[in-house]
Amino acid sequence: MGGMSSDNVHGLVLAVSSSVFIGSSFIIKKKGLMNAGATGIRAGSGGYSYLKEPWWWAGMMSMIIGEVANFAAYAYAPAILVTPLGALSMIISAVLAHYCLDERLHIFGVVGCALCVVGSTTIVLHAPQETQVKSVKEIWFFATEPGFLVYACIVLVVVGVLIYRYVPLYGGTHLVVYVGICSLMGSLTVMCVKAVGIAMKLSFSGSNQFVYFQTWFFTVLLFGFILTQLNYLNKALDTFNTAVISPVYYVMFTSLTILASMIMFKNWDSQNASQIISELSGFVTIFSGTFLLHKTKDMGTPAIPSQSPKLSNPSTRSRNQSPVRPDL
Repeated sequence: MGGMSSDNVHGLVLAVSSSVFIGSSFIIKKKGLMNAGATGIRAGSGGYSYLKEPWWWAGMMSMIIGEVANFAAYAYAPAILVTPLGALSMIISAVLAHYCLDERLHIFGVVGCALCVVGSTTIVLHAPQETQVKSVKEIWFFATEPGFLVYACIVLVVVGVLIYRYVPLYGGTHLVVYVGICSLMGSLTVMCVKAVGIAMKLSFSGSNQFVYFQTWFFTVLLFGFILTQLNYLNKALDTFNTAVISPVYYVMFTSLTILASMIMFKNWDSQNASQIISELSGFVTIFSGTFLLHKTKDMGTPAIPSQSPKLSNPSTRSRNQSPVRPDL
């Protein structure tokens, strides 16, 4: 670590801490959602009884601490250093789900998880360096360029279509609907985090950035995007296996965040053929891992000895296990 700058070291420590808290929050929140679903309307069915569950609030606190640490990490270090460490939260979540929720991955699911981590890390490590910015006005300039405005509009339109068209039809059977909403909004959230984080860092250093309307604009967007992500993340956690949600969410979020960063900061100008080939290889690896996770998600579910799988009654399943889904 001797070659790393002090800012990068701070960002690294904050990012690792963030992953620990966020990975734990998935499990803690799901315990609260399970308890709430046993006595009221499940979050996946539109209920909000989980708001009365202490376990859910404990999970929320863990997630908030993790997000604050992640927020600070982006202010100190470039996304190319912070983003890949999100894989740690996926691993922590999967391990805790195994021991605390009895949610087990088949060996092919473990391989798929590993492929997702390797592929996403490959993309991040070979992505171009992020443009250094020293003022919130610089980020505003990048955000109002035609390329990023088109990307942001496409994301918002796709999210709107998913929410109003596909959530009512496929939200309960297709994992990518809920996770897609969270990931798409997450790519815009990171850009807002970068803007607000730099504004706060510069303000603490003596250069007040909150005198500019751009800082407040990014702040309002940030809260709106985060609330949307939390709502649909709750629905995903209450409907699907935690050990499958974490890697798929990580894959989609990382890919879209890198894409948004490349469009916003125009980092692709510095790329060579080797970097592009490496990124494409990373995407192929990610898709392979995602395929394995999707196709083997129920293979690790403990069987009910007294019943045949084809005759198993969903109502007799443990609340700790997700229902069998035909596809995603």
